[in-house]
Amino acid sequence: MEKRTYSESVALVEVQDVRVAVLEHRGDPALIGNSVRAFIAWRKTVGLSPAVSATFNILYDNPFETAPEAFRLDLCAATQQDIAPNEAGVVAKVIPGGRCAVLRYVGADHGLAEALSVLCADWLPRSGERLREFPIYCQRVRFFPEVPEHEAITDLFLPLRSRFSTLAQS
Repeated sequence: MEKRTYSESVALVEVQDVRVAVLEHRGDPALIGNSVRAFIAWRKTVGLSPAVSATFNILYDNPFETAPEAFRLDLCAATQQDIAPNEAGVVAKVIPGGRCAVLRYVGADHGLAEALSVLCADWLPRSGERLREFPIYCQRVRFFPEVPEHEAITDLFLPLRSRFSTLAQS
């Protein structure tokens, strides 16, 4: 059996805004590989390799609950550069700062659904926290092919309302 690990606990952190260059994958999750290849090629042309630019994914939809044609995922690279119009369709966006619950996952991508369930279905209902208006996202800390798939590290970020807004709405 493949080893998958989660951090012992979910950390509550305050994150800053992150400016990102984004390739928007829209459509069948089975075709994400095509989008990833296009994004990697674009990153190479502008010098935003993972060694100099953090890699994120914004997860708008659950691929197990969303019709393939309606699925949305953003592939992101942190950057302070302006994003010029380009053939790849990469655009500029911001991952907004604020409070987040963070769970570290170590393992291959096919285990991410289980890690997301730990964070969203197990931890969140017990925590008393409330979600903020931004989708869950992840930072690819270490990933294939730089490391073997089972050694990949992904931090999952669940955006939460600030403590002040939670109290104000009680």
